Amino acid sequence: MSSTQGFAPSVNARAGILVDDLAANAQALRVSVTTGAAGERCIDLGSNVPGGLEAGRRLGEICMGGLGTVTLTSSSGLERWPLGVVVHSSNPVVACLGSQYAGWTITDDSGFFALGSGPARALSRVEELYKELGYIDHHNKGALVIEGDKAPPPGVATKVAEACGIKTSDLTVLYAPTGSLAGTVQIAARVLEVALHKAHALHFDLGNIVDGYGVAPIAPPIPDFVKAMGRTNDAIIYGGRIHLFVRGTDEAAKKLADALPSNTCSIYGKPFAEIFASVNGDFYKIDASLFSPAVVTVSNLDTGSSFHAGKLAPDIVDASFR
Repeated sequence: MSSTQGFAPSVNARAGILVDDLAANAQALRVSVTTGAAGERCIDLGSNVPGGLEAGRRLGEICMGGLGTVTLTSSSGLERWPLGVVVHSSNPVVACLGSQYAGWTITDDSGFFALGSGPARALSRVEELYKELGYIDHHNKGALVIEGDKAPPPGVATKVAEACGIKTSDLTVLYAPTGSLAGTVQIAARVLEVALHKAHALHFDLGNIVDGYGVAPIAPPIPDFVKAMGRTNDAIIYGGRIHLFVRGTDEAAKKLADALPSNTCSIYGKPFAEIFASVNGDFYKIDASLFSPAVVTVSNLDTGSSFHAGKLAPDIVDASFR
């Protein structure tokens, strides 16, 4: 990723500004800021507090390490569900894969389990992915995002801080349940990230991805975790759109566009909750190629050609969201 590495600043430094501003406006945003037993700062955006759409929008930008913007829109592309998010990054590989992607498996002996996302991943670099990205972040503070209803226990916070090479008091853990307002917004804001992750799985040269844009509807929150997970996945799989700007040959750009949309997966076509039930709740038995946007445009900056693939499935989104 040498073509982008030199242009990527510290995701933790940039996200830190956003985290501090979120904390400073906690009351107005209806989030809570507390200090954990190990000295870490914990920000609850939707578990024991109302949170809101704006809290989720900000959380999405924090997840992207301050290298992307998340805005609310009333033009999601779906007539019955117009409320959505628009995501953009001029450094999409680092923003999405180097920061936003939930790739850090965090566990401890107490039974705690979480997939960590956000800029702290780039400090720990415990994932093999970072060897391919060639991105290294150095900062004295870190921010970890967890999709869940509680902050990690103190032992986990200490373990995370140690892996990041920072003091526990310089770690911020932000969390929001899937079925909360903030949670559903920050997941919709991953519409570009899932496209980048699939491009990586397809072995497209990440150094040739220059810019990226995405749109996805915001799923109505629901307390039931499985239904909430279904809705938030359906928002992207059946209602998400992305536009990538790349360099290279038209052959490679067209091949990427044709392979990226979710309808290339053999299990495409049912609400995600049904797919999840069909594998008895074993998330890892689901074909990973399903996790991608519904509609894709890839524009080649070297030739001026653009390639389109995929389709929206408003009926499936409607069945899921009702």
